[in-house]
Amino acid sequence: MGLLDGLLGSLGGGAGGGDALGALTGLLGGQAGGLGGLVQAFEHGGLGEVAQSWVSSGANLPISPEQIQSVLGSGPIADFAHKMGIDPQTAAAQISQMLPGVIDHLTPGGQLPSGGLGAITDLLGKLKG
Repeated sequence: MGLLDGLLGSLGGGAGGGDALGALTGLLGGQAGGLGGLVQAFEHGGLGEVAQSWVSSGANLPISPEQIQSVLGSGPIADFAHKMGIDPQTAAAQISQMLPGVIDHLTPGGQLPSGGLGAITDLLGKLKG
């Protein structure tokens, strides 16, 4: 089972799960500095150990919706919520459930990709694999 299947299953499957993954890839693709910039944002927010656990080959530490909100800020969360047709609190909860697994999948061998995230279509391809 690919990561995409697991994420869709955790979100109840169907189009909503696919929409959530698309909205999340948009959130990741819009991050200044790519995936490395996102990890740095968590480090600056005092959650570097959590973000590094997603990159490393060990177990992923959980993150709360409140921690997601504090690191990403209200703008990206609101954009995700708007794309999904949900409120920002629900959006932060969905992101907190999806982000650790997505980053873990995008960092095989515990390494951040050197070229950032690449195109959104490339990112979706990696997640489906």
